[in-house]
Amino acid sequence: MVKEAGVGASPLLVLHKVAEILDCFSVEEPEPTLQQIIRKTGLPSSTCQRLVQNMLREGFLDRDGDRYRIGIGLVRWATPGTFGLDVVRLVRPVLQQLRDETGETACLYVRDGAFRTIVAVAETRHVVMRPFMVGMVMPLHAGAPGKVFLAFDPGAWDALDEQGLEGFTSDTPVSLETLREQADVARKQGYFAAFGERHQDVGSISAPVFDHTGRLACAVGLGFPTQRIGPVDVERLGPVVARAGLEASRALGYDTSQAVG
Repeated sequence: MVKEAGVGASPLLVLHKVAEILDCFSVEEPEPTLQQIIRKTGLPSSTCQRLVQNMLREGFLDRDGDRYRIGIGLVRWATPGTFGLDVVRLVRPVLQQLRDETGETACLYVRDGAFRTIVAVAETRHVVMRPFMVGMVMPLHAGAPGKVFLAFDPGAWDALDEQGLEGFTSDTPVSLETLREQADVARKQGYFAAFGERHQDVGSISAPVFDHTGRLACAVGLGFPTQRIGPVDVERLGPVVARAGLEASRALGYDTSQAVG
């Protein structure tokens, strides 16, 4: 006869029941009630309730009212499993959501020395647009994404050479002092906006994306023509991009309680 979970119960049997409870959580149904968990598992209600309470105490589950969700403790233990996974695959849904929410092209950037490269794009559906393509390489010192790398990646400064800070437009920062000031702004507010630094008619707003170790992994952001988005829109769009950065960081296993801003 099978023993109930409790004193003297088989550890393997208890683990199997815990796995059955965890199987009740999915992307489609992330927050089932206790009654839904009982129905799905087929466990006796007393056994199920006791196990759920134990899982709450251990951080396997969290509770909000009468609903349960996967606990932050379990997420934290699982994050090493995200190491080495395809960052683009993990972050692509965030890019698409950012594009849909703002209507503008959303891009993901990684740093290579003194340059930034686009590794994923969710393209705007506007007819008037500036092309942003996977594989495009741009200098760190011009444009919002570069300021994010300078704000959160100490190694980015080692790659810069003030003699090589080309002035693409009259708005391009061409001194390390100006770049430090811009990086300070990016660090304090958790995002940065730039207009006309690389092309006079192009603007960008970017935010950091951190990995499970808390290190900067990449930058996420919007690119747009300045005829449609200007400085007056930054107060509205900046926080949206920052939230996308946090969502992307969460997808990489980052503990968002450490979030800047």
